[in-house]
Amino acid sequence: MKNFIFGKTRNGLPIPAYRFGPAARPSVLILGGVHGDEPEGVEACLGLIHRWSEAFPFRLRVVVVPALNMDGVLRASRVNAGGVDLNRNMATNDWSAEVATPRYHPGPHANSEPETQALAQWIDSHKPVFIVSMHSWHPMLNINGNCAAEAATIAQWTGYSVKDSIGYPTPGCLGTYSGLERDIPTLTYEIKRGLKTADILGTHVRAIEEGLKVTESTRQKAL
Repeated sequence: MKNFIFGKTRNGLPIPAYRFGPAARPSVLILGGVHGDEPEGVEACLGLIHRWSEAFPFRLRVVVVPALNMDGVLRASRVNAGGVDLNRNMATNDWSAEVATPRYHPGPHANSEPETQALAQWIDSHKPVFIVSMHSWHPMLNINGNCAAEAATIAQWTGYSVKDSIGYPTPGCLGTYSGLERDIPTLTYEIKRGLKTADILGTHVRAIEEGLKVTESTRQKAL
């Protein structure tokens, strides 16, 4: 395991990241804390980091960013320190300046926030074969791009439904940016809100690992 700084927040805090596996292998990105009031995803990422610090089982390079929105995580706030919803700020073709509510503020322009800039730069530089973005809401696995196989395996472990739409418009979201517009399979993993840490570590950390086994076996051309 190697730790590095993924970028900086609006308040200038470093965004820590943890890298596992050799550089010659295809990259997977696992994100938590895009929304700072969804600690379940952060806990899942920290569980993976702890587990993999002892033994990393994959022929992949996996980067885990447990708290992309570190300012928001520290304040238990969905938005970042600039009041922007990072999952509405990506530079997608459907980005909109419309502010539905302050909770979904897309920012003054697409890619305006340092957190989304760091994320977009990493994605465009490393071209991962799979992205998992950990959130919490109603139990759901939302797929964008070709990751139905991973989602189906995770669903077997969690009982969560697999959907290709979250059920309402999400302009400027990561799933559109990477999964639909860049052909990078992207799974938005919505853990049940309020789930106990023991259940997150006992079920969802293992489910992610099982999903990555599928990634490892199906991305043979990149291995």
